[in-house]
Amino acid sequence: MLTGSKTTFKVRQMLPDIKERMLSQSGVSARSRDVFGLRCLPGECVLQRAVMVRKKLTAREGRGWVSGTLFCTHFRVAFVPQDSPKPDDNADPVLLGDHDVALASIEKVVVVGPNRTKLVTPNSSLKFTPEELVLYCRDLRVICFLFDRLTPDAQVIEITYTIAKTYQPPKPGSVLSFQNAALGSVEMKQFLSNRRRNTHMIWFESASDWEQELERCGATGWRVSSVNDRFEMSTSLPRCIVVPQKVLDTELKKSFAHFNEGRIPRWCWRHPRGSDLLRMASFQNNIYHEKDDIRNLEMILFGCQSSLCVVVELGEELPSPADIQLAHSRLRALCLGDISTSVSVPDDKWLSTLESTHWLDYTRSCLRKASEVACLLRGGHLTVALQEADDRDMGCVVSSLVQVMCDPHCRTQHGFQSLVQKEWVMAGHRFNSRINYHRDNDKEEAPVFLLFLDCVWQLLSQYPSRFQLTDDFLLALHDSIHLPLFSSFLANCQRERCKRSQNPGQSYTPVNGWRDVLHPDSSSDSSDPPLPSVWDWSLQYSKHRRDRFTQPVPPIPPLQPLLNGNLNTNPDTHRLTDTIPGSVFLLSRGTFSCPSNLLPWRSGSSGVYKKSHRRAPSSENVPGLERLLKAWALAEFPQGLTSTSGPQGPLDPYEPLLPLLMGPCMGLWRECYLRGALHAQAFSHPISANHPHPVERLAREVQQLKDKLAQVSTDPNPPAKTAEPRRTDTNLNQNTNNGTFLFPASRSQSTTMPRATAPPPTSTNHQTSRGPLSASAPSSRPGHKDNGGSNKHTFLFGHSSVAEARPDQRHYPAPNNAKLPKSNGIQTAPPHDRAL
Repeated sequence: MLTGSKTTFKVRQMLPDIKERMLSQSGVSARSRDVFGLRCLPGECVLQRAVMVRKKLTAREGRGWVSGTLFCTHFRVAFVPQDSPKPDDNADPVLLGDHDVALASIEKVVVVGPNRTKLVTPNSSLKFTPEELVLYCRDLRVICFLFDRLTPDAQVIEITYTIAKTYQPPKPGSVLSFQNAALGSVEMKQFLSNRRRNTHMIWFESASDWEQELERCGATGWRVSSVNDRFEMSTSLPRCIVVPQKVLDTELKKSFAHFNEGRIPRWCWRHPRGSDLLRMASFQNNIYHEKDDIRNLEMILFGCQSSLCVVVELGEELPSPADIQLAHSRLRALCLGDISTSVSVPDDKWLSTLESTHWLDYTRSCLRKASEVACLLRGGHLTVALQEADDRDMGCVVSSLVQVMCDPHCRTQHGFQSLVQKEWVMAGHRFNSRINYHRDNDKEEAPVFLLFLDCVWQLLSQYPSRFQLTDDFLLALHDSIHLPLFSSFLANCQRERCKRSQNPGQSYTPVNGWRDVLHPDSSSDSSDPPLPSVWDWSLQYSKHRRDRFTQPVPPIPPLQPLLNGNLNTNPDTHRLTDTIPGSVFLLSRGTFSCPSNLLPWRSGSSGVYKKSHRRAPSSENVPGLERLLKAWALAEFPQGLTSTSGPQGPLDPYEPLLPLLMGPCMGLWRECYLRGALHAQAFSHPISANHPHPVERLAREVQQLKDKLAQVSTDPNPPAKTAEPRRTDTNLNQNTNNGTFLFPASRSQSTTMPRATAPPPTSTNHQTSRGPLSASAPSSRPGHKDNGGSNKHTFLFGHSSVAEARPDQRHYPAPNNAKLPKSNGIQTAPPHDRAL
């Protein structure tokens, strides 16, 4: 029998671990277990716990403190409030609760004692009893726990050491151990293997998925090719790609060598008006171009449009991955602060420091470039090809934003998830390198996908009624990318993803040739747990949290009937298209040009080319494209581009959502970046603190309108009406910093659309002391005129989607010192109206 106080204390400390090991080895249940009030996953072991702990709630959680028990397992730090309902052992397991944080998401552990703070590491020694435990997370959260005076000091010290030793700071191999701890049990593997995929979204992993997308977009003249089925043409492209029907696979194989990493021009999306969006890498200039190769390259580049192609260069105007990483690091340092150093930016310099991070500048540049591409596509009857050096970073951002702006289906939850699968997961974005889970290559790290989510949030904040998605969905996706448990983010391409799966595809041997592999290769361990998809939201969040991911939107009307794959619009458009056959233009920095080296085979000295192909069009043909853009605009606006009212007609859901890009209109994603800042938690906006669902806000606003109508109907002397600022969806792109103006003409509606997501009025409207004016509340800002601060301006003509009708509109003249393009009969339009 064990005796002695020290031995008894050690035995008591070992009892939770012994109980957990017995339960995990028994395998009596494949469901979660209730251990000390904590709903544990199958195989999860409780390492330490502390009672009488208070957790500080964020603004989204209602603020204040909540008491409960703090646990540390070999997978997460869990907090169970005292008044939480009893867990259901028969329910499916959820990886993280509402108050939990994964160990892999923790970046550093800080403890606060009497007049001191200390950064705790696995080798640290505490000489004081902590009063507060602060967890800094990689997803910009800061979680604070306060130990009560009744909490035993031994529990406080032990749980602090346990968290510091198990949260696994960045080091090679930590991700695999974390995955085994979370999903490595036999019960969890069996549970994950029986999970079914979401049938409402397209996964783009088979030819049938791509054919379904072609049918949805009405893209005729294209076909799905499996020429890269064995990844021998391109290791980073998916197995199935969409190419023109007139190009055979035997001819297609000769084109891969002419592009970096073999990423040839391939179809992404078709606009309902007949324009096609392509993506491709840069050309290989050192490749000798044969006669047949040239013909195949031009057939692929032009796609189904034999007349006009616009190549949009993304490398000059958009930030590099290194720039994005530096800006995000500065943003983290600004928004999180550091308790351990007690250094923070003064309030009077906070906005200027935010601007110096250049994060908002990079967000603005991505939205600007996507707006230019959207205006080109909406004209119809041309091919727009996005060109990037490797076509794996900014090409994903711009192509996705264009589809979010132009396609209502991509603004639904299932449509957005399919979009990410198509343009990011299957297109070969380097998730594993850019997120750098293993922390083995810091030079490749860059949160490109997080920049894309910020751009989508900017569109959502300016067009809230046009999105089925909510900011809760974007925030959940933002947090999921920091959790290395999902197959969607743990590989750089489909080839790497197949290597880890149970069916890696095919292998080649000199005797047997290509054969299906029935078992994983040497790089895959059969003991590794199966990784779920990030879109399995029920595995990550509770039903209450998932209900806040979407809001009701009007149904998407069907596409207009197509004629031979293109809309039969103005006949003059086809005539103008035929005047410049086979022309390729470059769109860079808002201007069109036709450099001689745009297509290497056209500027080469090969005699074969001179005899059998056209000369490269000169820069004198560039105004022809401007006339073509004007003709497309006039086909929709017979009154001319200077018309301010636009034609009367129904709302066209496929008009692009062009965002406001001026400085005050680009807001900071407070719910994401400032949720961990202590000042943001203490002085948050009352509306964001309650954070009601958009439907709840709509019901509250309707009730307020009913009360006002009842008051007016009963009052014999109603007061004079005053114009109140209203939050509306606007469609303006006017930026004086970059010298690019998109002048869309507005459409007015005969009836005013209901404001489904406008926040209810409040008696107090105080802003956060730190943070810029958000685009989610444009009604509180005065109008900003363009003072013509830039000397070089170019103009790209298009017309907008329909801005919601509103009684008060103001027109601003074009800047006096703006440089107008060569006229050629083109009239310049004044900037779009803006509702104040």
